[in-house]
Amino acid sequence: MFSHILVATDGTALAHEAERRGIELAAKLGSKLTFITVRMPFYVYTLEASGLAEMSGQYDEQSKASAQAILKRAGEAAAEANVACSALDVEDEYPYLAINNTATKLGCDLIVMASHGRRGVAALLLGSETVKVLTHATIPVLVCK
Repeated sequence: MFSHILVATDGTALAHEAERRGIELAAKLGSKLTFITVRMPFYVYTLEASGLAEMSGQYDEQSKASAQAILKRAGEAAAEANVACSALDVEDEYPYLAINNTATKLGCDLIVMASHGRRGVAALLLGSETVKVLTHATIPVLVCK
C-alpha cells in the first residue's frame, strides 16, 4: 500500500504523535520511513552589521542542534519499534515546500504530519504548514491530531 513514508516533525507533543503513528504504520506495512524536520533560515531586518555574523552563526548552531535532537529522538522511537529509518534536517524558508519537494525527490507515497489545530485569527495570522502541505501535495497526507 505505502512503501515509503515521510514523517514531518518539529519536536512538539503533537508531532510526537505523528511520529508514533508513522512508525506504527511503517512497521505494519514494512515500509521505508524517513523523518524530516525543516529549519527556518536566519533573517534580520534591523540590526547593526557588526553583530550579524556572530548572531547568524549562533542561530545556525542552535537550530542545527535542535533539529538533530528532534531527529535523534524520532530515530530512537523507530528503533524501539524495530523500524529502520533515515532522517533529514532541511533548511528552507517554506517548510511546506521542503516537505512536499522531499517527498517527491525520495519517491515517498505518504506524508504523515501533525496539525496544531489553530483556528480563527491564530490560523489566519500564523498560517498552517499542514494546510499548505495538504493544498500542494501530490500524494496522500495523513494528518494526526
